Amino acid sequence: MLHDIWFLLIAVLWIGYFVLEGFDFGLGVLLPFLGRNDSERRALINAIGPVWDGNEVWVLVAGGATFAAFPEWYATLFSGFYMALFLILVALIIRGVAFEYRGKRDSARWRAGWDWAIFFGSAVPALLWGVAFANIVAGVPIDQKHEFTGNLFTLLNPYGLLGGVVTLSLFITHGAGYIALKTEGELRARANRLLVLAGLVTAVAAVVFLGWTEAAKFVPGSAVVAVLAAVALVGALAANVLRREGWAFIGTALTIGLAVVALFLNLYPNVMPSSTDPAFSLTISNASSTDYTLTIMTVVAVIFTPLVLLYQGWTYWIFRKRISADRIPDVSEAARASS
Repeated sequence: MLHDIWFLLIAVLWIGYFVLEGFDFGLGVLLPFLGRNDSERRALINAIGPVWDGNEVWVLVAGGATFAAFPEWYATLFSGFYMALFLILVALIIRGVAFEYRGKRDSARWRAGWDWAIFFGSAVPALLWGVAFANIVAGVPIDQKHEFTGNLFTLLNPYGLLGGVVTLSLFITHGAGYIALKTEGELRARANRLLVLAGLVTAVAAVVFLGWTEAAKFVPGSAVVAVLAAVALVGALAANVLRREGWAFIGTALTIGLAVVALFLNLYPNVMPSSTDPAFSLTISNASSTDYTLTIMTVVAVIFTPLVLLYQGWTYWIFRKRISADRIPDVSEAARASS
């Protein structure tokens, strides 16, 4: 019973991470293209400035929960997917450094270089998280010792890469929705237009991916949730056309959340299926910790999770107002005025 609960809780943590960090990634990918000048790019960065590092905490908690609740799953996942996870980590480090160092020098070339660092630091994780989860759901080569026997190129198969395209395009759509919700003027208008285009690309890729997933292993509950995710995406596009940015953002958030639910439903009761032999698969039973460990974790989660959610919700409420590029002075003009 407890391992079922923790499987559900880990799914919730990944939903939180992808919904919150998803618009960060999307904004980072769009930064060099949507911002036409430095003031606009600074406005985009300021839109996620108070929240992006807090959003990253969700993946740390998800990893820690996996380690404590399902140590066998954690060991196989982090050893087998080591290179992919290492690339994600490097990209996240580069992105964090770029946010901090971009404004340290009054040089257009300096800032442009860090803008591209933010782009790659956002695009690489957005793509590779999709590759990783697609492979987890489809199954990877695991032997009788629960050891991964493939390599990075094993993960870069057509199905895995399609999963990466889906997450990348979906995060771009989600990021465009966040930009439209948080900015004013031309940035808002451009984000509105881009959301429609990105949403259509996402819809095509997602339909192919989810169809492929259900064809390989049809799970009625997963299929129903996948359809609901598609409906949420259509609703987000419709709300965007009507300039209801709040509802559009909720729609893309629901799309991401429901897509993750569909994948976890397709995965259950496995946590890491083996493509070598189904008997070698990791399940919620053979990969979990003891009931005593899970009981302690449950008590801790019940006490501290509401506090964390309240704090993060308070942060978003405090920084809820829109940002305008017109209110951000050009760096070079500000430097000349002070000299």
